[in-house]
Amino acid sequence: QVQPVESGGGLVQAGGSLRLSCAAPRRTFSSYVMGWFRQAPGKEREFVASIRRDGSSTYYADSVKGRFTISRDNAKNTMALQMNSLKPEDTAVYYCAPGGRIVTIPLPEFASWGQGTQVTVSS
Repeated sequence: QVQPVESGGGLVQAGGSLRLSCAAPRRTFSSYVMGWFRQAPGKEREFVASIRRDGSSTYYADSVKGRFTISRDNAKNTMALQMNSLKPEDTAVYYCAPGGRIVTIPLPEFASWGQGTQVTVSS
């Protein structure tokens, strides 16, 4: 496995919840942070959340703060994103990727993006 594998997306009504998962190679997972990013149709990819390698700190975009929770399991090289109180504007393809000291962007050299997982929130 070279690319991260995202899963857990689906169709949900506004106000509902989903839990996304990311499985990444150990080398990828050992980066300073691991993050979730999303891309809606016609829009640029944007930062959602990230978590430090040791899990000591988490970071969130203002648009998801208080609704989403990021976590990781270093023993399994997996990461999760619990998404509650979903809104139609959360509709996007969600990706996981490694990051560095700038915790809101993926590593510039990272090119092994997975296929992502589609999240669709109906109003």
